[in-house]
Amino acid sequence: MSYRLAELAERIGGEVRGDLDRQVDGIRGLETAGPTDLSFLANPRYRKTAIASRAGALLVAPATVDLVHDLLVVPDPYLALAELLDIFYPQPSQMVGVHSTAIIGEGAVVDGNARIGPYSVVGERSRLAADVEIHAHVVVGRDCEIGSGTVLFPGVVIYDGVKIGERCRLHSGVVLGSDGFGYAQHEGAHVKLTHVGSVVVEDDVELGANTTVDRALLDETRIGAGSKVDNLVQIGHNVELGRGCLLVSQSGISGSTRLGNGVVVAGQSGLSGHLKLGDGVQVAAKSAVFKSVEAGKKVAGIPATDASSWLRQQAMVARLVELGRRIAILERSEETGKQEKEP
Repeated sequence: MSYRLAELAERIGGEVRGDLDRQVDGIRGLETAGPTDLSFLANPRYRKTAIASRAGALLVAPATVDLVHDLLVVPDPYLALAELLDIFYPQPSQMVGVHSTAIIGEGAVVDGNARIGPYSVVGERSRLAADVEIHAHVVVGRDCEIGSGTVLFPGVVIYDGVKIGERCRLHSGVVLGSDGFGYAQHEGAHVKLTHVGSVVVEDDVELGANTTVDRALLDETRIGAGSKVDNLVQIGHNVELGRGCLLVSQSGISGSTRLGNGVVVAGQSGLSGHLKLGDGVQVAAKSAVFKSVEAGKKVAGIPATDASSWLRQQAMVARLVELGRRIAILERSEETGKQEKEP
C-alpha cells in the first residue's frame, strides 16, 4: 500500500521537510532503497551511506535535517520505525477458532477469540485468554495459563503449570518449564532432584528462538514484565529477572541468580549461580560474572570486573609485545655494559 509522506507524518506525529506528496510504497535499508522507498538514519556512523542513498525519503532525528533528501523528522527514529513497520507490514493472524487437528484436553478453557493452529495440543485444565494465538505444532501442558494477546510461534513447548502474561511473543523452539539442572551426589552417582516449581512470564515479554527457561526446584523462575530475550539464551532454575531486562544471544544465567530492573547482558556472557545484579547493571559481551554486581555498574572480562579497569587492562595487553621487545633491548644493553667493564 502506498502513502503520501504527509500522511505518514500525521500518523506518527512527525514533520515533513520537503515534498509533502512524496509517495512511499515501503521501507528499505539505505543501500537498497529506491525512489519510492522510505529509509532511516538513526546512527551517525551511517551518515555517508544516507547521503548516497537512492531512497525517496529518510526518517531522521531533528539533528539530521541538513540532508538533501525529502525528510520525515521525528524525535526518535527507531521508535517511529517500529510504528511505520506496523503500518506497512501488518502481521497476518490465523483464523479465529481451533484447527480440526488440534487437541484440547479435558477441562481446558479456550476463549472464543483465541486461535489454535494445526497439530497443536492444549493440556488439561489450561486456560487461554482472548486473542491468544498458537501456531502449528505447539504443545501447552496441563494447568497452564496464557494471557490475552500472547503469541506462540511454531514448535514452542510449554511444560505443565507455566503461567504466561499478556502480549508476550514466544518464538519457535522456546521451551518453558523443563527441569532445572540439579542433582544430589550419592556414592559417586548423580541423583536427580525433581523440580516441582514453576515458571512465570510476566506481561510484554519476548523470548527468542530456541531460548529455554527452566522451572524452579520448589518455587518459581520469573521473567519480569517488558524483558526481551534474544535467541539461544539459557535461563536456569529459580532465576529472577526484573522488569525491562535485555539478554542477548547465547548468554546464560545459572540457577538462583537475581537480576534487577533494566539489566543488560550482552552476547555470549555467562552469570554464575546465586548472584545478584542490581538495577541497570550492564555486562559486556563474552564476560563471565562470578560475583554479585552493584546497581548501575558496567562490568567486562573473564572474570568480569569494572569495565573501565578492564579496558585499561586490554590496552596494556596490546602493548605487551612492544614492552617485551624494549625489555630485551635493555637486558642486552646491560649485559654489554657489564662485559665492557670487565678487566
